[in-house]
Amino acid sequence: MDKITQKLKLLTIEPGCYLMKDNSGKVIYVGKAKNLKRRVSSYFNREHTGKTKALVENIYDFEYIITESEVESLLLEINLIKKYSPKYNILLKDNKTYPYIEITNETYPRLLISRPRKIKNYKGKLFGPYPNAYAARKTVELLNRIYPFRKCHTMDKKVCLYYHIGQCLGYCEKKIEENVIKNMINEVTSFLKGNYDEVRKKIKGLMDDASLNLNFERAIEYKEMLEYIDKVLEKQKISLNDSLTRDVINYYVKNDYISFQVLHLRDGRINMRDGEVFPLIDELDETLSYFVTSFYDKNEVPKEVLVGQYFNCELLEKAIKTKVLVPQKGIKKKIIDMAYDNAKAVLEEKFELIIRDDRRTFGANEKLGELIGIKNLKRIETFDNAHLFGTYTVSGMVVFTNGKPDKKEYRKYKIDSGSKDDYHTMQEVIYRRYYRVLHERLEKPDLIIVDGGIIQVNAAKEVLDSLYLDIPVVGLKKNDKHTTTALIDQEREYELDKTSDVFHLLTRIQDEVHRYTISYHKDIRSKGSLSSVLDNIPGIGSVRKKELLKKYKTITKLKSLTKEDLEKDLPSKVADDLYQFLKEYKKD
Repeated sequence: MDKITQKLKLLTIEPGCYLMKDNSGKVIYVGKAKNLKRRVSSYFNREHTGKTKALVENIYDFEYIITESEVESLLLEINLIKKYSPKYNILLKDNKTYPYIEITNETYPRLLISRPRKIKNYKGKLFGPYPNAYAARKTVELLNRIYPFRKCHTMDKKVCLYYHIGQCLGYCEKKIEENVIKNMINEVTSFLKGNYDEVRKKIKGLMDDASLNLNFERAIEYKEMLEYIDKVLEKQKISLNDSLTRDVINYYVKNDYISFQVLHLRDGRINMRDGEVFPLIDELDETLSYFVTSFYDKNEVPKEVLVGQYFNCELLEKAIKTKVLVPQKGIKKKIIDMAYDNAKAVLEEKFELIIRDDRRTFGANEKLGELIGIKNLKRIETFDNAHLFGTYTVSGMVVFTNGKPDKKEYRKYKIDSGSKDDYHTMQEVIYRRYYRVLHERLEKPDLIIVDGGIIQVNAAKEVLDSLYLDIPVVGLKKNDKHTTTALIDQEREYELDKTSDVFHLLTRIQDEVHRYTISYHKDIRSKGSLSSVLDNIPGIGSVRKKELLKKYKTITKLKSLTKEDLEKDLPSKVADDLYQFLKEYKKD
């Protein structure tokens, strides 16, 4: 603490970013400040609660980077958090990939559902996004029945069924005037921007024609289309007199937690909403700026962002390069209040669940670290192996970050046919994983868990030592009922209380890695060809494999043979291994 006290005296009052470090030198928190001296000192000269208290108790050192402006410090903060992935920083979730409705940029355009990876400079005409994929599909279906856009992906030489039922103009055979297509595009564009009158008229006319022709079934279908527009689409419309793309952001704070709500307005409608709830570790104004900047680091920036009180509009406009306003009255103020009400409802309704989830994930993760002596345990990588009679051997790795599964980090490994037992399988997968971690400078875990006992622990440690990596490894010791009873490393056992959050966390990790690995194993087996089956049978080399492929060609033919039939082509032990595998293979 004396070291920190001395460094605090030397701090500047300029803007910048600060990096808090634990006793091992690992960055555990990144923040930004308008005044570095005041902000960093505040961690050490006042009382804290919750996650902020846990953070401060683990700070052994800090460093800082001075910036030219507060905007620069805000942008630097985002990049530093991405670089270090600190334990106590909130990493916002990626926005879901919502569908858009697209009018394609083709000579004869199509109207379809699209999920573009990048919106900027996209060639087609996009509308959305739509949070309800069903509603998007239903809308496209409705419009495609009313407007005869091209339906086929690649045009045939002759007209198809869609032409004969009036849902296509027969672009493959007929010459279509450009104005006809242009008018269709304009009307559909107007509809998708919230102007439904023209389409209503068209559907009403079709409904009347169907009734006059006594086609009552078709008339009912058109009636249902009108009801869909009135009930599903019209009710989403907000009374704003423009089609500007807007987001509305507000928040609610309770008991050291903050809830954010983002309402997305597209073409005068609330198309979807996003929300985040997390512990309030930093000052409120810093958290508000971080949330908005980080959110738009991952999501499309609209033409205008409406925010509640206490957001720094001037700072945010410079950071995300769009207009940021705090509405004071009118419909925009009502929408801001709606976002606040949603943020409050989410936090208050789910507060107990949030606290319980925090205890069983982050809290259990902290207690696991205390149990095995790892300060600031954050990332756990867990391995499991699966095979069938020594064949089709695979491994799976799952990652838990702060007690929660991090599925984008999961990895699958198909094990080399030379690794026939758990010891060598574990060695192969550990080597492949951490050789890559070293050479690609990937994030190293704080703890490795192997789903096995001391043999698997020793196998993993032997490989890690050869790579000069000092990462703790523990195994999951089981009793004769295959129930985990303790953690084990090379020096000791850690008894587990079956009623504790730590035990339940380890159970979730064990179940997840087993599920993931077995799922991959089944997938490999289900896709197995005769060639890949033979690759996994001990004693079948390239020559025997070639002869068997030539003679039997398929798994089906091979499965019809008895063990005695196989022994005509193979040694008894090899024939037995292959026969046992094929016998089990029938059960898939």
